[in-house]
Amino acid sequence: MTAAAARARRRLPVIAIDGPAGAGKTSTAREVARRLNFLHLDTGAMYRALALKVLRAGCPLDDAQAIAEIARRTRVSLRFDSDRPRVLLDGRDVTGELRSTEVTRAVTPVCEVPQVRERMVELQRRQGKAGGVVVEGRDIGTVVFPDAELKIFLTAGLEARARRRLQEIREAGDQADLEEVKRDLAQRDRRDEQREHSPLRRAEDAVEIDTSSLAFEEQVEEIIRRYREHAV
Repeated sequence: MTAAAARARRRLPVIAIDGPAGAGKTSTAREVARRLNFLHLDTGAMYRALALKVLRAGCPLDDAQAIAEIARRTRVSLRFDSDRPRVLLDGRDVTGELRSTEVTRAVTPVCEVPQVRERMVELQRRQGKAGGVVVEGRDIGTVVFPDAELKIFLTAGLEARARRRLQEIREAGDQADLEEVKRDLAQRDRRDEQREHSPLRRAEDAVEIDTSSLAFEEQVEEIIRRYREHAV
């Protein structure tokens, strides 16, 4: 066996989890990573951190050139020194500020800027290249880690996703109603699916799991079961 082959054999796998907003990707990926003793790479939180900076700068969300310049000058990283990864924006922990209604609405137009996605993909690949990570987002299995050993596409009905997102909003201390959240999610789905660069879509070799009627424990166990089948 060559040295390169030996290294590849020792490398732990990458588990890629994609899906629309509110499908349960973040909480599920975090728990799967904890049980497997993997790192959880929350790519959505990285984009949210950049959207937060764009909002703080007062930058119009339709000014792609200005957003690209902000991205170029911004450092976003994850710190894995606690049970829950912390998101650092230019060295400052902003984890608790990323689920507000304003950030949620800003993140999709920010994500649509090609230079933003290029920069984030570079950072995500750097953090996950050694394997042993659960990575979740919207283009993980298709763009960021197209060679991931296990690809999962989590989905759910709009009603179920809206209720989950509403709970997140209220936990962040903001107010919203269910119909408003449903409209925002439907609009985001359209933009994510129709954007030119890295659109949301299921990878051909991804396993689709509909979480609409699944309990949290059930969806976690299903992914772990798929992982163990792959590892055999």
